Amino acid sequence: MPLTMIQAGQPGTVKKVGGREDTRRFLENLGFVIGTMVTVISEMNGNMIVSVKDTRVAIGKDMANKILV
Repeated sequence: MPLTMIQAGQPGTVKKVGGREDTRRFLENLGFVIGTMVTVISEMNGNMIVSVKDTRVAIGKDMANKILV
């Protein structure tokens, strides 16, 4: 399921990163690599703050939909 379906405070493991090559590379540089644990911190107006590799990252809903957990 996409990252946007996870509730705040719930952890998940990255299973796949979709999108075009440049989008996948961008998300992987942020830390969204297959097998990595991610936790949704909060969601506001479709934008999400996610904890990945001990770092908080803000991403938009369109990017979060490309991350499958």
